[in-house]
Order: sequence, then structure tokens, then C-alpha cells
Amino acid sequence: MATPAAVDARTHRNLLSYERKPVVRALYADLYRRILAALRPGPTVEVGGGGTFKAFAREAAGRLVVTVDVSPAPGLDAVADAHRLPFAGASLANLVAFDVLHHIEFPAVFFREAARVLAPGGRIVLVEPAITPLSGLFYRLFHDEPVAMRADPWRDGEPTPGRDPFAANQAIPTIMLVRQRERFSRAFPELTIRELRFLSLIAYPLSGGFKDWCLVPRGLVRPLLALEERLLPAVGALAAFRLFAVVERSGVPPTAAHAFVRR
Repeated sequence: MATPAAVDARTHRNLLSYERKPVVRALYADLYRRILAALRPGPTVEVGGGGTFKAFAREAAGRLVVTVDVSPAPGLDAVADAHRLPFAGASLANLVAFDVLHHIEFPAVFFREAARVLAPGGRIVLVEPAITPLSGLFYRLFHDEPVAMRADPWRDGEPTPGRDPFAANQAIPTIMLVRQRERFSRAFPELTIRELRFLSLIAYPLSGGFKDWCLVPRGLVRPLLALEERLLPAVGALAAFRLFAVVERSGVPPTAAHAFVRR
């Protein structure tokens, strides 16, 4: 069980690394632009938000994003559990989750809750670890979060009180959205996977993420990302480190006139 002080310390370290590492900021900006391009007009909530996407969306697109997280943190608009989102049914146009799904204790419960709060045509936009032959080896050797491909992400349950919010299984997104995509469709008939892309081949792993080291000069980020775009169609399923997914709620797309109301 993680203490609040330990959670605060890790959150602070991650934000500090983000601020200190221009390469990481550039890589995240590329992913944030992809997220913005996938959003529907209307109320948008980031689940598990650390505040960096919220600030980027406001500065780059003038877009208001409400951020919620299970743990208090600077920049949050509300403390809320992804298993029980504090919004009225069919009230949101978008849910954004960046490196969050693989931390959720019962991800199937989250998807049902997302289907409840999204208006028809609303979207869940996800950026998550991808487990490929190359990335799986890298994550197992060099990352502190486990990769358990035999886990069952479909089980139901109540969130464990006091559970470490950083507890994780990096395999969850790949299991649910890639390897068991047909089961996802059967489990959530009101949700459709509209887009599923492998991303991040070279620059991201060499950036060191939130670690203290970085092997990529800032000036090489854009050329590397351009090279990755050319290589991904051929080798993404074998070597990508990221998964980008857009999941859509069935029905008529929402408009900016939709408003969200907390339950």
C-alpha cells in the first residue's frame, strides 16, 4: 500500500522530469496533437491527468479540458476514481486517458463506466504502452512496471481501498485492444474501436522517459518521428512501444452544446 506522501513524491518527480527534459516534452507534444485531432467537439475529461495535456490543449487549441485523478495533485479539477466517474450519463463528448488504462485495477469496469458517461458518438482516446516482441523485452528488462500477458482484464470487482495508484500491468491495453479485440467488441457492444495504431519506435525508448538519462538530442526528435512514421506500417507490430486507440460510443456524434453534470 502506497502512502499519500509516496504517491505525491512520485507524481512530483514525474512532473519535474517532464519540465526538465525538452525531448520528453517534444515527444509528448506529438502524442498530444494526435489526441486533439481525434477529439469530438464538446466537454472533454482527462482521466488520470497530471495537468500537462490540459495545459497543452488550452495553449495549442484553446480547448478546455477537465482533469480528474484518483489521487490529489496540482492542476486537478476533481479527485475521482476511474471505476466511478462523477458525471451524468451521456454527458461527455470525450474521455482522454494517457498512460492510465494499465494502472486501473478493473479496466472492464472503466470501459462500462466510460460507455455510461459518453454521449452517443463520444470518444475514449487512449495512449498506452504497446507490448510487441521488442518493447516487451525492453519493458521487462528496463522498466519498473510489470508485463503480465496472462492477466485477466475482464474481471469485475470493487476497487481495493488504499491500492497504490501506480500499481500497473503494462500488458492490459495490448491484451484488451489488440490480442482480444473481438472479445472487447462482444463485452462492450456499444463501443467501437475506430482507430488502433502502433507508435514510438526509436525516440521514446531512447529518451529515457521520466528517468534521469536521455540519449536523444533535442534536434533529432522531429527527424526521428518522421522516420518512425515511414517505418511503423512495416514494423510497428514487431517493435512499437506505444499504442494509440480511439474508441467510440455508438450513436449520433455530440455537439459542443452538450454539457456535463456531476452526479
